[in-house]
Amino acid sequence: MRIVSLCPSLTELVFDLGRGGELVGRTKFCIHPADRVGAVEKVGGTKNPKVARIVELAPDIVLLNEEENRREDAEALEASGIPCHVSFPRDALETATMVRSIAAAIGASAEGESIARDIESRHRRVTDAARSREPVRFAYLIWRNPWMAANADTFVSAMLADAGGINVFAQAPERYPTITPEDLEAASPDVVLLSTEPFPFKESHADELSSLAGLPRERFRIVDGELLSWHGSRTPAGIDYAEQVIVEARDAMTASTTPRPGS
Repeated sequence: MRIVSLCPSLTELVFDLGRGGELVGRTKFCIHPADRVGAVEKVGGTKNPKVARIVELAPDIVLLNEEENRREDAEALEASGIPCHVSFPRDALETATMVRSIAAAIGASAEGESIARDIESRHRRVTDAARSREPVRFAYLIWRNPWMAANADTFVSAMLADAGGINVFAQAPERYPTITPEDLEAASPDVVLLSTEPFPFKESHADELSSLAGLPRERFRIVDGELLSWHGSRTPAGIDYAEQVIVEARDAMTASTTPRPGS
């Protein structure tokens, strides 16, 4: 089988399903697994794939994501007779369903079932554990200049909510709303999570936003955006990581309110 993947997390999934040797095209943003993906031809980006070149490669299937890729590119490929598999999981359990679907499409059902069951098992454990803890109010930022957050209708928000988080921008009308430092101050989250992707937040940005929003610096944390937002074979580890992020935020809150001896 000849496979083209136009979404980084799906490219990684194909390798983890044992079908990486059948990939004939990927985007320039498909960087995992780092030691193997370099052998696969780049066919443009997620938003501007080289459709003509993909058609020349004559793939049996092209894997796309509804959010990462453009509808017109999928339609152009299908019009050229290229079968497309388009997915858009909103949470961990939908990701398990997606993994099974893609695995079946590329002849790796057994491998896909193993990953899907791992997702479901970890999801069950984390959601059960979250019921016994006090929730943590969080803001998750993906961009700077302008500052942008994630609302409830996003994969990353669902991952954190499963672990016991409450998104302070959950009801924003846009999936990735533009916010101001004043909005952040008014929402007063217990923790502000600054993602390493798509914008590569660093500690200096946490310093900056803490000052602008007038919120304590200890509420800000840099988090691994790939683990929290890449859906696919990275999701099992992402579920555990989301729990770690929320639990550590809860522990930090508890420590800050615990009276010191003699006080």
